[in-house]
Amino acid sequence: MTTTADAPLAPTGSPLLELDAAVQAEGIDAGVAAHYGAPLIEQRRLLAGQAVVDLSHRGVLSISGPDRLTWLNSMSSQELRGLTPGQSTETLLLDPSGHLEYAIALLDDGVESWLLIEAAELPGLHAWLDRMRFTLRVQVVDHTLAYATIGTMAADPAAAPLTPASPNGVPLVWHDPWTAVAPGGWQYAADTAHPGAAWRWSEVLIDRSALPALRDAIAAGTAQAAGLLALEALRIAAWRPRGALDADDRTIPHELDWLRTAVHLNKGCYRGQETVAKVHNLGHPPRRLVLLHLDGSDAVLPAHGDKVQADRFVAGGEPERRTVGTITSSAIHHELGPIALAVVKRTVPGSVTLHVLAQGISITAGQEVIVPESAGSVAEIPRLPRLGVRAPRG
Repeated sequence: MTTTADAPLAPTGSPLLELDAAVQAEGIDAGVAAHYGAPLIEQRRLLAGQAVVDLSHRGVLSISGPDRLTWLNSMSSQELRGLTPGQSTETLLLDPSGHLEYAIALLDDGVESWLLIEAAELPGLHAWLDRMRFTLRVQVVDHTLAYATIGTMAADPAAAPLTPASPNGVPLVWHDPWTAVAPGGWQYAADTAHPGAAWRWSEVLIDRSALPALRDAIAAGTAQAAGLLALEALRIAAWRPRGALDADDRTIPHELDWLRTAVHLNKGCYRGQETVAKVHNLGHPPRRLVLLHLDGSDAVLPAHGDKVQADRFVAGGEPERRTVGTITSSAIHHELGPIALAVVKRTVPGSVTLHVLAQGISITAGQEVIVPESAGSVAEIPRLPRLGVRAPRG
């Protein structure tokens, strides 16, 4: 997986960075604005569907040819063969051991499949797909310099100020499926109200040449913009994983509750499927995703990679703290305050208070369980008695 040390390759320097008060993001999100001077206000506008988010640093690939959907289906975690023009989904590419390599937002327009991905992951994914074509009738094209991605929570993502590109007659608007469990998927989070149900996120592909006009509309007050800090805060509150931040080279989809929308449990073989099936049916994921509510007394927000610790009580002695996980994403939410997503060991009880080490300070954190300790082992297979052990007499 891509880490935060990786920087986007191209393009850089969105025209929207020319807006007053725009502050550029860093790391994998360099090239677009982190905020425009008021992150909390921007959150509220974004949530109300009144603002757009510049994601023009993201990568855009298309796959054309009559074999495109069956080809992608054979390699990735989602069932793609029945996609209809304009239908959105997401899929994962896993390594042979089931670890996450690429998370892909996918839209098919009846002629081409459009893949929306992190910019830093584009070169590797493009090269890998080219190697896997063999004699199939598919062609992979990088469209990043032609199309820009813009995010929105508007009820009608295709309304002004956005005009979706439609090179094959179907508007290129990807609707995030996180609002509900996808067909063939599975949710480990408790069946109570899931915050993802209110996650009305869409990504619109527009002609990159239209970015200056969008900038001018925002400057004139006929449109509004929100930065990535606003988007990240709402994403974290919705428990929505982002592979480039919340995953590492050991991640399997179960740990992030990604079977919910990105994995079809009843489809045919694909790379990594054996691990997906075994962990889901017979085992437990070794780690689990958790939402942390952070004590904001010290005004310190943890960073990606900061350690998460828990107290271990030793008989007759003082409690000792041990590292049980890491922070993956963090933000200041306009209602919840400082929050974070973290990946911790599965065996850490969901009831214990955790502590985050950030900038030399220990921050108390309360857990909100996303993936429970019991995740997995859904196949109710009776345990056989061990050899040599007699069953009790009736």
